[in-house]
Amino acid sequence: MHFKLIIALVEDNKTESVLEAAREAGATGSTVINQAHGEGVEKNKTFFGLNLETQRDAILFLVEEHLSRQILETIADIGEFEVKPGTGIAFQIDVQDAVGVRHQIEQLASIVEEEL
Repeated sequence: MHFKLIIALVEDNKTESVLEAAREAGATGSTVINQAHGEGVEKNKTFFGLNLETQRDAILFLVEEHLSRQILETIADIGEFEVKPGTGIAFQIDVQDAVGVRHQIEQLASIVEEEL
């Protein structure tokens, strides 16, 4: 079984809804890293020297490759990435190898067989 790592950077008020939607789309687990921040094309606005940016969370999903595109698109829909600029970004990368995922493989085996 092959895996992909989906990394989603989302506004912190959308983290829970993204996690729920990703699980419904086939993700079997996640890791959330709180209080991430960054910049997009436009520089963040300030008000009297204070940043007016929203906090972000980085969410990591290790998912089976056949389910990865659907999960990625679901995250983008719930996070409204394509609708509103600056709401977040998600991308996937290939995973060469992984350990500690035996329980996921057992759970995913029947689901992936149905997909194929």
